[in-house]
Amino acid sequence: VKMAPREEGVAEGEAKKTEKQRIPEGTAIIRALIAETVLGFITWSLLHGFGPMIWFYPLNELEISGYEAFVVVVFTPIFTAIGAVFNAVQTKWGLALLRAVMVGCVASFQAPSTLSRLVVLAMGNAANVLVLVGTLWNKSSFQRTMSFWGLMLGFIDLLGGRIWYTSLSPAWADHTTNSVVVAVGAVAIVDRVLADDYEASVKKETPQPVSRPSWVVVSVGFGSLMFLTQMIYGEVSLVSRWVVTGYPDPGPAPNPWGSLVLLGLANGLLLSSSDWLTGNPLWFLVGGVGGAAAIQFLPTYQGFLGGILLAVYVMSIWPKMCDRLVLCPPARTMVLTFIVYLVEIFGMVWCTAYNFVPLGEYTRERTYILLAITVLCIGAAIHLTSTEGSSLAFIDIDTSGPYILFKKFVGPFLSIIVIGGLGGFVFRYNPEPFNHPPKSDPKQFTSLIWTFHFGYDNRGWPSFERAAKMLNETGADVITLLESDASKPYLGNNDLAMWLGEKLDMYTDFGVSTRDHTWGNLLLSKYPIVKSRHHMLPSPHGELAPAISATINISGSLVDFVTTHMGNDRDDLDRRLQAEYLSEIAKNSGNPVVFLGYVTSSPGSRDYRKLLNNGGMKDIDSTDRDRWCEYIMYKKLIRLGYARISHGGLSDTEVQTAKFRIPQDPKNFKDNSRLTTDPKQVDQQLRFTDRFGSFFRGHSYSKDHHYHMDTPKYFLP
Repeated sequence: VKMAPREEGVAEGEAKKTEKQRIPEGTAIIRALIAETVLGFITWSLLHGFGPMIWFYPLNELEISGYEAFVVVVFTPIFTAIGAVFNAVQTKWGLALLRAVMVGCVASFQAPSTLSRLVVLAMGNAANVLVLVGTLWNKSSFQRTMSFWGLMLGFIDLLGGRIWYTSLSPAWADHTTNSVVVAVGAVAIVDRVLADDYEASVKKETPQPVSRPSWVVVSVGFGSLMFLTQMIYGEVSLVSRWVVTGYPDPGPAPNPWGSLVLLGLANGLLLSSSDWLTGNPLWFLVGGVGGAAAIQFLPTYQGFLGGILLAVYVMSIWPKMCDRLVLCPPARTMVLTFIVYLVEIFGMVWCTAYNFVPLGEYTRERTYILLAITVLCIGAAIHLTSTEGSSLAFIDIDTSGPYILFKKFVGPFLSIIVIGGLGGFVFRYNPEPFNHPPKSDPKQFTSLIWTFHFGYDNRGWPSFERAAKMLNETGADVITLLESDASKPYLGNNDLAMWLGEKLDMYTDFGVSTRDHTWGNLLLSKYPIVKSRHHMLPSPHGELAPAISATINISGSLVDFVTTHMGNDRDDLDRRLQAEYLSEIAKNSGNPVVFLGYVTSSPGSRDYRKLLNNGGMKDIDSTDRDRWCEYIMYKKLIRLGYARISHGGLSDTEVQTAKFRIPQDPKNFKDNSRLTTDPKQVDQQLRFTDRFGSFFRGHSYSKDHHYHMDTPKYFLP
């Protein structure tokens, strides 16, 4: 039975059946599929780019800001309950207008201010969801089918593009690529306007009786499917970050193991035509429930394989889910779909940001419940509803069979996109990684701590390139970046560890996994990481605090690094317990130690003293009393220098860096005690770079990075 979706308000028990139609073949189909894939790419780019812009405001204010209200734009399908509107969004010119708005609003990336960018991006997403209604519920079966497969291929194309851009979404990576995406999207729109396949596939339709699935169940399932697809598969490195652990076996690295994620998603689409599989409850139990349980609870490679299994399942049921979707009334169905999608997105926020949101005490650390609900909602929509044949993905549009279009065109297109995406890993291959010039003093090293702000600057634009340039210019050998886990959907699904590791040619330790509800704690090193352990610090009241204790081989000497972001200053018990825990790590270390921590306490405070006294460490500069968050402490090392660098608009927190020398005999050496701010008294190779100016007294408010707060300082014997 060939089914077409009903309009809003059609009586229950009736649907529309399309008469035999003249469908374009060959070149026209290829042309349509290419254009729809480009537009599908833009659809996903807009949707994935919306969350980080809304999140920017509560991120800065550490509370609900009011700008979250912009999410209401995704409820514009409510207007298609009006028959005239529903008919208008299906017409060639109606779709062209909406798509022009959608594509044009991608240029929001080049807006002059944060608010104007958010407003324009919101307009783009308003048009975006109306285009979904106008295409998936279109009276043209050819348009419906082409748009659906364009959406699927566009998603795979987006993932392939992110491989080439080292996890960044191409549309939001830089101005040049953003302009290219807009230009290519404009060409695709013009092509769809000039093509004659739309009218050729529209004929008079007559109602035919049919039973319909429950629109409520389908909406809940489709919204959950959209969320799950973005939550774990919005970028191919995410599965690795869900299951990562410490060295020496941190689990599958996203490069190249992310290739298996892309292949799993693509194979899921190829299996989607196997109705015996996708409609089988056993497939839901094994692929859906089993895969989700594995990625949530199993470690490293076992969890990764579970993520691959879930990837195959998720993409295999997209056609079946959408077949049900378009048999439901579009207005109410899409509104409820996005309500569910947003509830689950905000649910993930609430699981991590519970310390800053209402009712957070009931959601903290419960991602596993959110994942379980999501998978069960998907399963309910697939197995508690049914359709008579396909009304969207597999339609016999030219009497040659329902799967000919899929086998002859979609399959080969998918293969080309996947091969192109995998080529990104080949392009990024570095035959000589971690190749840094030798130092005149191999026992001297520089450490650095910075709160990275998830890779977004103080205006909400990506700061990756500028941050990498600054970090490289500091000459730091070991770096810890806090607030670095941007792999969550509302932060852009970006893998900052992989991007910076490849850009700076450094070893990376991602820190506590994404599924462990923290804001991230990344360690970068020019020297090999011998072993590391990821810690969840005691946090009975406040947000979870991550830590890494790592042993790094610096020119043949083992040095331990302890990096952390302690809890909020209002959670006194948490900070006391965390300081005790961290001080024990430092105390029990037999190697030299560098502590790089966000302590949220003033110099001389209880937690500060606990770290020094119980941990047996020294403050890099005990005379610096104007600190609150970031601290550098050490033991069994010789301090050489200390500098504070202004954030330059890239974050809300300054950069701190310190130079050390490893003593020849850790049990018998004398630390440097004399302080100077005159670089002429220090050997050239021990000076801080002049890229950030020279000694600066007080706070620097420069738009560029600059030394400030009475630094740089040097320590002499």
